[in-house]
Amino acid sequence: MSVFHFYYPIEVRYGDLDPQGHVNNSKYLTYLEQARIAYFEHLGLWKRGSFLELGIILADVHIAYKVPIHFGQGIQVGVKFTSFGNKSMHVLQRIKNANNDQEFASAEVVLVAYSYHLEQTIPIPDLWRKSIREFEQDL
Repeated sequence: MSVFHFYYPIEVRYGDLDPQGHVNNSKYLTYLEQARIAYFEHLGLWKRGSFLELGIILADVHIAYKVPIHFGQGIQVGVKFTSFGNKSMHVLQRIKNANNDQEFASAEVVLVAYSYHLEQTIPIPDLWRKSIREFEQDL
C-alpha cells in the first residue's frame, strides 16, 4: 500500500446522507476535492485566493467504494501524487476511518494544469513539481 504523507479530516454532515442513512456516493467526489485543495494549500501552492488562480481541472477519476460511511464517523482523506506528465498529474486518494485504518474508498485521479485566463491547458508549473516532489519524498 502507498504511504500517504497528507491526510485531511472531513466532517460527515447530515446533508451528506442519502435516504439509506449512509454518505451518498456523489459526496465522495466532494471529499476528495476538498482534500486535494487542502493539499495544495498545505504546500503553499494556493493561498485561499481565487480558485481561478489555482489552475487545476479534474480530467479523470475512478472511485472504488469499499465500506459505507455513516453519520458521525470521523473520516480522513489521503492525497498522494504519484506521477507527472507535461500537463497532467496522477494522484492516489484514500478515504479512511480517522480512528483506525479501515478504508471506506480509494480513488485514482488525473488532474491537468489549466489557465482559466487563456482557457487552455498549460505545462505544470516548476514550483508545483518541486514542492510536490519534496513533500512526497518518493516521487
